[in-house]
Amino acid sequence: MKAATPAFFTAAWILPLVVGGCALVSPWAAWGAMVLVQVVLALLERVPAWRHSPGPAQPAPGFRRVLRVHVVLQAALLALGVALAIREPGWAAVVALGMGVGGITGSQGITFAHELGHGRTRLDRALAWCLMGSVLYAHFMVEHYRGHHPRAATDEDPASARAGESLWRFLPRTLAGGLSSAWRLEAHQLRRLQRSWLGSPLLWATLAQVAGLVALGAEFGPRALLFWLVQAAYAVFLLEAVNYIEHYGLRRRRVGGRAEPFGVAHAWNADFRSTNAVIANLQRHSDHHMHAWKPFETLAPLPGPQLPTGYAGCLFLASVPPLWFRVMAPRLQQQAVVV
Repeated sequence: MKAATPAFFTAAWILPLVVGGCALVSPWAAWGAMVLVQVVLALLERVPAWRHSPGPAQPAPGFRRVLRVHVVLQAALLALGVALAIREPGWAAVVALGMGVGGITGSQGITFAHELGHGRTRLDRALAWCLMGSVLYAHFMVEHYRGHHPRAATDEDPASARAGESLWRFLPRTLAGGLSSAWRLEAHQLRRLQRSWLGSPLLWATLAQVAGLVALGAEFGPRALLFWLVQAAYAVFLLEAVNYIEHYGLRRRRVGGRAEPFGVAHAWNADFRSTNAVIANLQRHSDHHMHAWKPFETLAPLPGPQLPTGYAGCLFLASVPPLWFRVMAPRLQQQAVVV
């Protein structure tokens, strides 16, 4: 299997450029372009020649550059969205524009923030905080790394869906559970480090989010504020929908009162070329959880539980619970037999 190169992942830059270009034509075109992108990716996942991504690569600066350039592209896309929203007379069109841009800030912005947050440099972690703050979900920076990773594939993790739980029942549980868990984890860490809340990045990031919304509304008006809220809401929906898919129904056994170590059987994987190219190998999820600090380009496709299609296609399936359950039930049963 040929190793991946940075050029393979620069395909990710195409999406914000396409949505931005379509937004200049029409807010509805931006939304339509994002829907079309997801449909095309889902169809490409069915092409036999595109079933497998390039193999793991050695870390190189070019891979990190892919993520950092996206930060610039996303900032420009958000600025463009605000500029177009304040000129748009129709409220429905502003919502459409927010959905189109939110497709990028959710599918890629949050994914790349996740990868940057696992990085070892202060710059990468700062960029991760900025990306998550742009979708009003800064508490992810606490909950994901200190909460989800230790507890993934257990009932204690609000981001791990249970067998038979629909996406629409999962969403309110994970939204409320993740937010409350993040603040509990932050309070625990501050006590452990003997620091006051003034030393909490989560507190300051949350205040910055609120201040940013107030400033946006005051400076640019209600349409700009609506655009920002819609793109953030849709981005968060995509994040949590992917969380739903990643560990659906899989559970770690209890050994001596504690969850067994995370293994290859505790996350759903997919190695479809088209989707991995634009979301930085996120679908190689078992390897990511087993080796959380591995850069995305080094992740390997492991022979664990396999999704019927990539994340793009699974988002459509999960949105229709009876269809999702029908497709996933035999796969879950097979995993139970294997374990």
